[in-house]
Amino acid sequence: MKIYEKSRNLFEQAQKIIPGGVNSPVRACRSVGVDPVFIESAMGSRLTDADGNRYIDYVGSWGPMILGHSHPDVMAAIGRVLKRGTSFGAPVDLEVELAEMICDAVFSVEKVRMVNSGTEAAMSAIRLARGVTGRDTIIKFDGCYHGHADSFLVAAGSGIATLGIAGSPGVPDAVTRHTLSLPYNDMDAFAAVMKKSGDGIAAVIVEPVAGNMGLVPPKAGFLEMLRSETGKHGTLLIFDEVMTGFRVAYGGAQSLYNIRPDLSCFGKIVGGGLPVGAYGGRNDIMSQVAPEGPVYQAGTLSGNPLAMAAGIATLKALKQPGFYDDLEATAAHLAQGLSQAAAKTGTSAVINRVGSMLGMFLTQRPVENFDDAKTADLEKFARYYRMMLARGIYLAPSQFEALFVSAAHSRKDIDDTVAAAEEVFNSLGDAKDID
Repeated sequence: MKIYEKSRNLFEQAQKIIPGGVNSPVRACRSVGVDPVFIESAMGSRLTDADGNRYIDYVGSWGPMILGHSHPDVMAAIGRVLKRGTSFGAPVDLEVELAEMICDAVFSVEKVRMVNSGTEAAMSAIRLARGVTGRDTIIKFDGCYHGHADSFLVAAGSGIATLGIAGSPGVPDAVTRHTLSLPYNDMDAFAAVMKKSGDGIAAVIVEPVAGNMGLVPPKAGFLEMLRSETGKHGTLLIFDEVMTGFRVAYGGAQSLYNIRPDLSCFGKIVGGGLPVGAYGGRNDIMSQVAPEGPVYQAGTLSGNPLAMAAGIATLKALKQPGFYDDLEATAAHLAQGLSQAAAKTGTSAVINRVGSMLGMFLTQRPVENFDDAKTADLEKFARYYRMMLARGIYLAPSQFEALFVSAAHSRKDIDDTVAAAEEVFNSLGDAKDID
């Protein structure tokens, strides 16, 4: 029986001075019916909470920790740069080095601008697209989440879906009128909108692999159609690769599916776990960003040397021969094990996977879009989450979040996780169970 006394005390204290007691809403764990555990430290595939409980971690700081926590190369790189200082608000050599690495790895990116978060990257890419095309309207897809900028909180996934919020107060109608949200993977709906309004659409932004409604892969031909239709109308295609960049392949989802977007957004892995974001694309488009062009975007901490050092060290490790083959095998082993455990126990579960990103939906229906994802049994998932946590497995506290495998996960980690899942599946049944 795990003890959570220190975490509970910290949460009570936090709720008095922080909205909801957390600095990002999903962390409050409301949808799974528990208080959050507060993390003390992390190493490899493991987390340790404030009470000393240890967990096999499949959140990975929501994706960045592809090497595992506290990787020695990353920690050493941060330590070396820390001796130079923490922030200068001026150019440093490390931002040039990381920019070159991103441009070399991602075939659509000729220039890249560093920012501080995925939200900032997506927001800046949309501003640039509107500035370049002279158009106002953008298209996104239901269940895809591109951060909390005003334009993106229409039918968004991730925390918006988890909390059951329909958009957000504080977003003007004038902004949402310029955002169209269509069903993910629905080629007919997209073709119809582009035929009617394509010449007025500034950009289409999409998660090439949707990771904010659980994990939903693109249907065959979906990304190709986005590329074809946007090209016909002078509309820019933006891939939000904040999750998928350097995660599903070294060159991102665009290299995996061989699609060349006009602009791409990055975050998470490119900062090695430190706060970071980036957006980049074709030279003629990126050259419109100030000071080279008229589209303004700036940031005091952009290109922060600590984040740049962590990103460089991470990307260097990812280039080691066989890295993605090994990661693929580990993730496949987990997906197969969970599928077998569900089948063995008669549990209705759909397992989607692309590379080291997984999604498990407690539903009988194949999950190809947000409506499919919403058929999952949320009450049963909440019980599954609580029971897995009690067994030392740390999952994202939401049915609508992806699961991330790292290079630090061992075969024993995977086998222990599958064994725990089978035990929990056996306990779930159709009735409410005591955790």
